[in-house]
Amino acid sequence: MTSNRQPNSRHCFVCGVDNPFGLHLKFYESAPGEVTADIIVPSHFQGYPGVVHGGVVAAMLDEVAGRALMNGGSPRFMFTARLIVRYHKNVPVEQSLKLTGHTVKSRSRTATATSMIHDAKGELLAEADVLLVEIPPERLEGVDMEKLGWKVYD
Repeated sequence: MTSNRQPNSRHCFVCGVDNPFGLHLKFYESAPGEVTADIIVPSHFQGYPGVVHGGVVAAMLDEVAGRALMNGGSPRFMFTARLIVRYHKNVPVEQSLKLTGHTVKSRSRTATATSMIHDAKGELLAEADVLLVEIPPERLEGVDMEKLGWKVYD
């Protein structure tokens, strides 16, 4: 089992290290085609008292699914074309959560992935099926990703 840390960006809502309103998640490659992250969601991201807002849950599921395709030596930068979320139980604020993303199928221009949020006891709270579309390679040609802030931060 590997445990390589993935890069973060500076301003992303989910992973941005400099985003004062963000979640600041750190993602780790835990196995081929699998990425995980641990978080305790602060209470200022709640919808109902004690419950993470559903939009924030969807954002976390979206990000961890997409990052499953960034796993390994040739990461793919993709955008979400479809996100189907199933909320099984309330996702609590101020409690340990585990996010997991898995690559399901990777094709030349598209990919599918799944993502899940579990509580500290391992109970499934929410999951998603995600269809992703590759950003055309020519749009990233010559782009210095580290200069844009895409790197592993300490």
